[in-house]
Amino acid sequence: MLNQCPAVRIDLLIRDTNLIDVKSGQVYRNQSLAIDQGRIVGRGVLKAGEYQATETIDGQGLYVTPGFWDMHVHFGGGETLIEDNKALLGLYLAHGVTAVRDAAADLSDAVLTWRSQVAAGKLIGPTIFTSGPKLEGKDSIWPGDLEVETVAEMHAAIDKLDAMQVDYVKITDSAMTSELYLLAVKEVKKRGYNISGHIPFELSVTDVSDAGLDAIEHMSYLLKAAAKNEEEISERVASGELSYRSALPVITRHVDKQTALSKYKVLAKNDTAVVPTMIGSQVIAYLDEEDHLQDQFLQYLGQGLIDTYEWRVERAGKDDAEAIRARKQQFQVSASLLPWLQQSGVRIIAGTDAGFLNSYIYPGLSLHQELQIYVESGLSPLQAIQSAILSGPAFLNRQADYGSLDVGKVADIVLLKQNPLEDIRHTRRISGVVAQGHYFNQNDLQELLDKAETYASSTRGN
Repeated sequence: MLNQCPAVRIDLLIRDTNLIDVKSGQVYRNQSLAIDQGRIVGRGVLKAGEYQATETIDGQGLYVTPGFWDMHVHFGGGETLIEDNKALLGLYLAHGVTAVRDAAADLSDAVLTWRSQVAAGKLIGPTIFTSGPKLEGKDSIWPGDLEVETVAEMHAAIDKLDAMQVDYVKITDSAMTSELYLLAVKEVKKRGYNISGHIPFELSVTDVSDAGLDAIEHMSYLLKAAAKNEEEISERVASGELSYRSALPVITRHVDKQTALSKYKVLAKNDTAVVPTMIGSQVIAYLDEEDHLQDQFLQYLGQGLIDTYEWRVERAGKDDAEAIRARKQQFQVSASLLPWLQQSGVRIIAGTDAGFLNSYIYPGLSLHQELQIYVESGLSPLQAIQSAILSGPAFLNRQADYGSLDVGKVADIVLLKQNPLEDIRHTRRISGVVAQGHYFNQNDLQELLDKAETYASSTRGN
């Protein structure tokens, strides 16, 4: 209940609104939230004279949830694109995304600086959690990573991440041996970090889950795990008979529900989560049908960042009719696995892969598109919303601060014009956002968009 002391001075009061309990799906009517110094200090039915607020918001008719989290974004493209990437921060906040998890690239020092500046109130943007540079093998395909070839180098790399005070560790597989990969996962866990990553093709999701991997990035690994002949396909890739890309259509044709459920239940038992990043797969799958060059959102992106999209678009443009059909089928089958993950008890974490390189995955907007894919694939709106509000804090062990509108929690809040539990598209109907102790009304959110557009225009050379 709201504090009974009269005229308590607070920064912000949201009065007479509908509070959504994201865990249960219950909507509490005619509730008010008292906020001070960035925390929720009172909640309940408002009584006259209880609070003296610097700012009061009439919440009648609105639906209030904790802020949304995008748990897979990238800031990268080299130092010449630092400002292009920094300009993305306001776009996230303008779309109700109050926290992002940076999943590694080549701007780690800049991201760490932004993390501190946002936390100190010196930079407007979402709360940033970051892995710093990811762990990889020698001569990997990724820029800015920590390349390791021996156990000693692996320990030294984790020492470096320790010194950077990263929020979690990410590991990928383009050049790392399976043996060193598994050793690294176990060592990271010993150091007290959660770890997520890509998976070496010769390993199954159950192998990495048993080793301690906390989250699997991207749905393609769950697709592979669902193939009843996964081991045979892995051997054919190892022998060179199949490439990774040519193996995917084979995998898609051999998906088996019982095989999938048996492996997904292992993930659930080990509390290994999944970050599907479905929106990127959807974009690439249907590039032949949708002309993204006319997307309105491009006006908010710096030209240098847009230019990084080209390689993936060009690669997709070389696909023949059979390859186009295969990539669409892969997306559709992958999406159909989401209810099986939910049925098995696997925690789904919403993430988009927004950022450089990943074509037309737009910062902020893409999270809402990701949630819509979840619902269209068979999840309920509540389950989709939980993936964007509860699952991120759970992965990062930050449930004490985030995930609900309870007293004591950080006041990262989204005010919506319509109930998202009735239609997931209502997550886009944003009336206002509370973040970093400030209330951003619709004019403020538009100003964030306008600022991004002005910056982007300055990069066009006209």
